[in-house]
Amino acid sequence: MRNGRQGPGSAAIAVVALIAGALLILPACSKGKQGGPRSVPVEASTAVKRDIPLQIKAIGNVEAYNTVAIKSQVTGEIAEVLFREGQDVRKGDTLFKIDPRSFAAALRQAEAALARDRAQAKNAELEAQRYAALAAKGFVSRQEYDRLRTGFEALSAVVQADEAAVENAQLQLEYAVIRAPISGRTGTIMVQKGNVVKANDTPALVTINQITPINVSFSVPEQELPEIKRYRAAGGLRVEAIVPQSALRPGEGRLTFIDNQVNTQTGTILLKAEFPNRDRALWPGQFVDVVLTLATERGRTVVPSGAVQTGQQGQYVYVVKEDRSAELRVVTPGRAYGEWTVIEQGVEAGETVVTDGQLRLVPGAKVEIKNAKPEAEKPEAKTETKK
Repeated sequence: MRNGRQGPGSAAIAVVALIAGALLILPACSKGKQGGPRSVPVEASTAVKRDIPLQIKAIGNVEAYNTVAIKSQVTGEIAEVLFREGQDVRKGDTLFKIDPRSFAAALRQAEAALARDRAQAKNAELEAQRYAALAAKGFVSRQEYDRLRTGFEALSAVVQADEAAVENAQLQLEYAVIRAPISGRTGTIMVQKGNVVKANDTPALVTINQITPINVSFSVPEQELPEIKRYRAAGGLRVEAIVPQSALRPGEGRLTFIDNQVNTQTGTILLKAEFPNRDRALWPGQFVDVVLTLATERGRTVVPSGAVQTGQQGQYVYVVKEDRSAELRVVTPGRAYGEWTVIEQGVEAGETVVTDGQLRLVPGAKVEIKNAKPEAEKPEAKTETKK
């Protein structure tokens, strides 16, 4: 049977265990007393002064500079189509020919009627002149002379009507040849050779879009209108159009149009910019990113946008002091430009700010900057070329 008392062996084992535990604890305590506070690894960058463009960004839609829907001005059968779909044409180029035979016949008929009536009018004129001399001598009555003179005037009016009919017939014959009224690019041919078309009928035979130059329309909030008008009055405003996921970079355009009213449903104002589009990077109907530059602000203090954090006290950054300690600094940020944010108050150019690792920091903590680079390698030199 076992009783509640322990033997000498059990006491010895307990003593050995206590001694071993003490030996393990002592080095740990000694190590803890010798080490200081550990540095927090962070990434940092330097606040710099930069020239920052004052810009408004929007989504734009590319529109043809000029669009013409080609329709026939006479009724007839299309005899020839003298261009290809999608072809570039110049103003005055022949596009379609309509069977001209009926128009040529109508012209000849009008010319014949004019020649007939001119001969009759000439004879009436001579007869009226002879009767004028006889009436002056009293050989014929004044009434007879007036009748002949009225007949001559009536035939003169008929001649004028015939001349107008000839001009109209000539015009109808000219309309049988349909020419391009503008230079541009043709679309789909809607009516092919052999079809009979009517004057001003729908659909249009073809549509021509002028794409050099070209327009880009976009809308901005109405709150931006006063600034746009103020800067535009001081000079032309530069506009960029960026085609998403494309290596093509259209040349700069200029603001040419501000709508005369605000859209009450959306609270926006419509603007248009004109682009030379010589390389045809812009195409009608395309959606593009639009950047309207109002002015350039000189020497603004900026930091990488990742340095600005939001907390209970507002927006702040961690500034790395000379002794490598972190100081929490409340700031007043301005607008963002690319990867940068303008700092209105709170940070001066030349100060180092933490850009990554803020969650591990507390005010006064020591930091270790992991991405220290020579000044020449810092990214701000690269972004200066952005337009």
